[in-house]
This record gives sequence, structure tokens and C-alpha cells, in this order.
Amino acid sequence: MANLHIVREHHLGLAAARKIAYAWAEQVEAEFGMECIYEEGKAEDQVTFTRSGVNGTLQVNKTGFTLEAKLGFLLGTFKDKIEAEIVKNLDGLLASQPKKSPAKK
Repeated sequence: MANLHIVREHHLGLAAARKIAYAWAEQVEAEFGMECIYEEGKAEDQVTFTRSGVNGTLQVNKTGFTLEAKLGFLLGTFKDKIEAEIVKNLDGLLASQPKKSPAKK
């Protein structure tokens, strides 16, 4: 079994990060046949995703995303390709968001 661990920091705040996480969940459901369950929390949300051969979570908070996934034996052989595709999709969604300006003192 292969494991994925992907971390992306951001300065968007939870509301904007939540929109990206929803978009990501919709994207992986459509493109990869994942089943996603989105759970909102006060300070952090969690997307749980599964399909045959893979399961994991995407943790979302006001400063970052953390994706943890376990790939089954067959998909484990494609770990690098799968990781690159996830990174490309998540980075693309992050890049499409306007940057949040830091508060002025």
C-alpha cells in the first residue's frame, strides 16, 4: 500500500479555502469517480474521499490544506502519477483565487 501526503499553505481564510475544497471534491468526483463527503467545522473542514483502491481525507483550514490518502496495491504502482495529478488540480484551484491582502497595521 502506498501513502500520499500533500500539504499546501495559503492565506485565503477559511471561507475561500472552503470554496476551493468544494470545487476540488466536485472535480475528483467527476474526473476520478470518487465518492466525497464534506464535513464543515468551525475552524476546520474535512473532505473524506473513497473509491475502489483509494481512500483518504483532505483537511481544510484558514491557512492550509492537508491531503492524506492510501492507495491500494494496484493504484500504488501509479503513486507518482496520481500524486502529480492531485497536486496539479489543487494548485490550479489555489492559483485561480485572488490573493488575500494582509491586514494593515
